[in-house]
Amino acid sequence: MADNPGLSGSALLRLLAWLSPAFPLGGFAYSGGLEKAIDDRLLTAPGDLAPWLETALSHGFLWNDAVLLAASHRADGDEAALGDVANLAAALAGSRERYLETTALGAAFVSAASAWPVPALDALCGAVALPVAFGAVAGSHGMELVSVAQGYLQSQVSQLISAAIRLSLLGQTAGLATLAALEEPIMAAAMRAAASSLDDLGGCSFAADIATLRHETQHSRLFRS
Repeated sequence: MADNPGLSGSALLRLLAWLSPAFPLGGFAYSGGLEKAIDDRLLTAPGDLAPWLETALSHGFLWNDAVLLAASHRADGDEAALGDVANLAAALAGSRERYLETTALGAAFVSAASAWPVPALDALCGAVALPVAFGAVAGSHGMELVSVAQGYLQSQVSQLISAAIRLSLLGQTAGLATLAALEEPIMAAAMRAAASSLDDLGGCSFAADIATLRHETQHSRLFRS
């Protein structure tokens, strides 16, 4: 797969800062339904995680996140268009916990990113999903879309792998091997998303979607989703 032009200078430093685990979003508290999937024994071995996450990247919630990120990135300067994307993203959340997860993380990102001059923040009010907030802010800084999408998806996959490690599905070494195995799917999803439109939204990951719904009633749990 050909490399994209990428980022450099202050744009690269800002993107790395926003994607850092130290950036105060609180993503460590969420598993995107992964906790319930493991509890239901849909994933029982380390090798089960990569296909699960690849499905999310190709036609699951991570794919939809990437499409929404791209749309909000392209809406830079158009408050009406950005508002429409934000409303659509909130409506597409497949469960109550998924809605609370993405909007809580979106609000945290908007608040933390205000440390930089971000004109797009003025258009983001109410419930804003994380990919919409991230795409809008990155677009307002002139960051190249493919790199932004790759970074976002890498960060989300890393967070889910971290959750799986804490749930004892796999260890750190296997977690890193899973992340390495997902490099090509992450890059492919980012490239597709950069050329997508809102018409490309949609998915077919029923087991994952049902797990996010069932997690709401799980008796004992570590994560908020």
